[in-house]
Amino acid sequence: MTYTDLSILLPALIAGLLVLSTHIPFGMKIIERGVIFADLAVAQIAGLGVIAAGLLGLQTQPLLLQLVAGSSALAGAALLVWIERRLPHVKEAAIGLTFVLAASAGVLLMSRDVHAGEHLQELLVGQILWVNESQLLTLGGLSALLLTLWRWPTLRQHPFGFYSLFALAVTASVQLVGIYLVFASLIVPALATLRCTRYRMLTAAGIGMGGYALGLLVSAAFDLPAGAAIVWAMALCGAASALWQRR
Repeated sequence: MTYTDLSILLPALIAGLLVLSTHIPFGMKIIERGVIFADLAVAQIAGLGVIAAGLLGLQTQPLLLQLVAGSSALAGAALLVWIERRLPHVKEAAIGLTFVLAASAGVLLMSRDVHAGEHLQELLVGQILWVNESQLLTLGGLSALLLTLWRWPTLRQHPFGFYSLFALAVTASVQLVGIYLVFASLIVPALATLRCTRYRMLTAAGIGMGGYALGLLVSAAFDLPAGAAIVWAMALCGAASALWQRR
């Protein structure tokens, strides 16, 4: 592996570790609450905010772009709280429908854009290989803030408090790693360690880190899309860990 490869893969790996730092505990809470589609819905709504900000010409104004994306994600969080309270018996179906509507709205907004296909691919699989130092510092600061707030039991146990923290985390990560990898980072480590009675958080972190590292190496070795390779690598790490736990 050349120095150039390492200079690209190392920032991408750091970005993945920062994403995992918040997404693993959020993913465990999502499975506990029984709202698996919530992460997809919030990620898609955050992505919809990014698309809208782009159409408004805010690409050159990062602060305004993040404000629009974050506001849309918080609106999505409020909608999920409303669904949980008003439609508890069909909440998974309602949240799944929210995801489909947000995804369809994104397609409609991009229908006039000649680069729509490229933008849609970026939204789904991300651009983790092209993450820069500024993005890492921003993500690191936000992750530290969210993890500090997560330590308050009252905040994380309150429906809107939980979904708000979750929405802010997803808003940042979906722009770097894409919707598919956000979903994998949230669900695979948490699901693979569901029966883990000891050291669950450490085991989940190992699965996530192994998935990112292996996926990036495979991507570099075979010139494959990094996001998709990491998703598969993490799923394989999760499956291997689950089988080992059963034994």
